[in-house]
Amino acid sequence: MPAGPRWHLIALLTALLLVLLLTSAETKRQEKGKSLKGVRQELTQERRRAAGRYSRAGPLRVVPSPHCSESTESGEVFVDCQDRGLTTIPTSETWTKEIRHLTLARNQIKMLQDRAFVGYESLTSLDLQQNQISLVKEGAFEGLTRLTTLLLQHNHLGTLTEETLIPMPNLRYLRIHNNPWNCVCPMDSLIRTLQVPSNRNLGNHARCAEPIRLKGTKLKQIDPELLCKEPDPTSDPAHYPTDSPNVLQPIPIRKKPDAIGSCHIYFFPQTRMDCSKQGLTEVPAGIPEDVVHIDLSHNSIRHLKVKDFQSARSLRTLNLSNNQMEHIDTGSLTGLLHLRELDLSDNSLQFIQYGVLEDLYFLSQLKLGGNPWVCDYSIHYMVYWLRLHPGVRHSGLLCRSPPEHTGERVETYVNSYNRECPKDRQQSKSDQEQTDPELWNTPMEVQRELEEEELEPSHLRAPQKYQIIRLS
Repeated sequence: MPAGPRWHLIALLTALLLVLLLTSAETKRQEKGKSLKGVRQELTQERRRAAGRYSRAGPLRVVPSPHCSESTESGEVFVDCQDRGLTTIPTSETWTKEIRHLTLARNQIKMLQDRAFVGYESLTSLDLQQNQISLVKEGAFEGLTRLTTLLLQHNHLGTLTEETLIPMPNLRYLRIHNNPWNCVCPMDSLIRTLQVPSNRNLGNHARCAEPIRLKGTKLKQIDPELLCKEPDPTSDPAHYPTDSPNVLQPIPIRKKPDAIGSCHIYFFPQTRMDCSKQGLTEVPAGIPEDVVHIDLSHNSIRHLKVKDFQSARSLRTLNLSNNQMEHIDTGSLTGLLHLRELDLSDNSLQFIQYGVLEDLYFLSQLKLGGNPWVCDYSIHYMVYWLRLHPGVRHSGLLCRSPPEHTGERVETYVNSYNRECPKDRQQSKSDQEQTDPELWNTPMEVQRELEEEELEPSHLRAPQKYQIIRLS
């Protein structure tokens, strides 16, 4: 090959190599300037686009999930996937809009894998309570930078690390109670995070289930310095011989049940508290101030007491049906100015005492069926209150006793009471004795007058004559 063409070929190859090297250097320089977060976002978007276009079987067509409902509340998109038997997180491509609130409560999710919520970057609230979650990978919540509320209560979590919460810098409300937390060394970082003063709404009610020496202790009250130290066996209550006659067992202090531990609380779209079928014998304490709906049905509550609902100023509906309610104190419903619906059906109420309903200015529905209402003078208050509030739709107000009024509407009984002279107003035997002329000036009348005189107040009695007795 002549020297001239050979040198031309070498020069051409050298130029091409230089162009490739310069292009590669420029690409690396641009990528170096990008943040790690930017690269991750690009990769995430590319994966989502690829997943939306192809699968192993060919092009993938995204079909909306038939299990969940999509709605708009106050201008924000809300997706409700409660109680749908789900075992995995639905793909974000399922929804037609960018959602803000996702509820996955009461499903069968057991694990949260890394990047479980890719595509849900706009979420501000995530409800995962009442699943079977026992493991949360450290990268499960990656990308949820806008999330403010995370609900993980009533699951099977035994441990969690601080790294799990790092991808959520705006997290303000974290509910992790009613999980079997094992308070040992791996929980050290999480407990320290919960105890930071600015995290006052993170994990407030979570308690240890293990080890025995810490069982029942709140995570926020544990000294994290002691978690990674070996406990002294002689000071561990687990090593105490509980059956020894010399060891006095403390008598447990009876406390009022707590709403956080006894009930399921849902925050979206409105704060709702479900305390049904929890074996409660009284209204639990610590009801959230912003709760709108409370369900206390199918428990064993016998008595409503003053201040039971003092904090529930925003309450709209209250379900107390299927309890054993016998008495409602005056003042027990005080302050419920916004209550719209009250269900007292299927209890043991015989009457509603005066003043109980006075604060319920906006009540529109009152359910009273299934109670043994007694048609005597005590029932009149209920009827008079309903007459003064004609806008209240009520049902089930029927006489159960006495026998002559069984099955009769209480309103009918009260109307007949006012038209006729009731039996208890008929003249008694003592009244007849006072008006019978044949008994006047008889020993019986004299005796009665003496008894009445003794019962008179001292300042109304006639002056008595005094007898002077000489002592000498």
